[in-house]
Amino acid sequence: MQNYKRHIEEHLLPEFEDKALAGILRTDVDVWEKKEKAVYAASSVKTWRSTLHLILEDAIDEGLITSNPAARRRGRGKRAGRSRDRGPEKVVTDALGILLTAERAALLSGRAVVLKGYTGMRWGEIVGLETEYARPGSVRVEWQLYELDRGELIRCLPKDDSYRTIDSMDWLSALVANHVARTKPTPCSCHGKTYVFRGQGTARTGGHQGAKLVDVARLAGVSTGTVSNVLNHPDRVTETRRVRVEKAIADLGFVRGGVVSGHAAHWRRNGFATWLFTPAVSGWYPKKAPQPAWPVPLLGEPWPGIPARGRGASDRADACWLPIAKGLTPHGLRHTHRTMMEDLGTEKVLMDERMGHIDGFVSARYAHVTPGMRQRLMDGLTERWEAALDARLAPTGV
Repeated sequence: MQNYKRHIEEHLLPEFEDKALAGILRTDVDVWEKKEKAVYAASSVKTWRSTLHLILEDAIDEGLITSNPAARRRGRGKRAGRSRDRGPEKVVTDALGILLTAERAALLSGRAVVLKGYTGMRWGEIVGLETEYARPGSVRVEWQLYELDRGELIRCLPKDDSYRTIDSMDWLSALVANHVARTKPTPCSCHGKTYVFRGQGTARTGGHQGAKLVDVARLAGVSTGTVSNVLNHPDRVTETRRVRVEKAIADLGFVRGGVVSGHAAHWRRNGFATWLFTPAVSGWYPKKAPQPAWPVPLLGEPWPGIPARGRGASDRADACWLPIAKGLTPHGLRHTHRTMMEDLGTEKVLMDERMGHIDGFVSARYAHVTPGMRQRLMDGLTERWEAALDARLAPTGV
């Protein structure tokens, strides 16, 4: 519901709020879509157009209009095959790629890469992994942390009720246990639970005693994304909403940028992907206006090199990273795990169990996971891990 609200407030109402339903033409929708694509990703614009289509379909049901101007024309005579709107194939890597990415992420102060690559857990399940569910020989998926409107995390059930116990190799369980022993996690203030992985960097609101962004949004009756736009991009917000948000800011005495020391309680999806995972797999930090993208600067000592920090880091650097798998995303590790299982000849019923998928075919009712299936997969994944370690230690290793 928060996503719907943000889509409507930030992208649909500024364009269509003052138009009569019957006055919205297909050309209006096409012009709006083209304008949005000049600023935002095509996949995001496609989602917003779908929301507009849904709204106008309801208007048809209510008898307010007779046709839907947001409906897409069916492709007459279009050649069968790959859809024009389909994105590129998901980038995957291999066991060595997982190991190298994990090594770099650790140098950049990250964790969770190896666990994700060898269990296929979803991002929310990784972030929401509580210490009591990281057990010797298995990881239990009981909860996830779902990130709502720009930052708010809620503890909720896993996607599609995909509760499951994921078998874990002894070496993987030992890595997780060692991580917990070193970091000594404590209950977070937002949920009161102890999580395996914490965020990185300073918490932006944890020690701020005043009003938060979400408080302003609730008082103004808008999404936190709209509040953020009022603060950073006021031209994207309608005058009515801007006035409401500004009044709420004044009433609550909201002050932006309250920062406290210490680590943030949880990783945020975008922050992890942008500032940790992408630099690790590509060797480049993303552009941050006005600065363009730049390679991760490395100091040659101690081996295997550490990222240079602070002012003039590029001038002090001895080298930079080569790409491991350019275009790989955190979710791509979930694809990687499934691909590794396919390559090992793992039975589909076991793959579905680990991934949290449901096979709707009748034949799936007659297939069951056996101890032999589990052991063969554990042995196969362990062989891949040990081979990756050998390749990393070889003199010709990357």
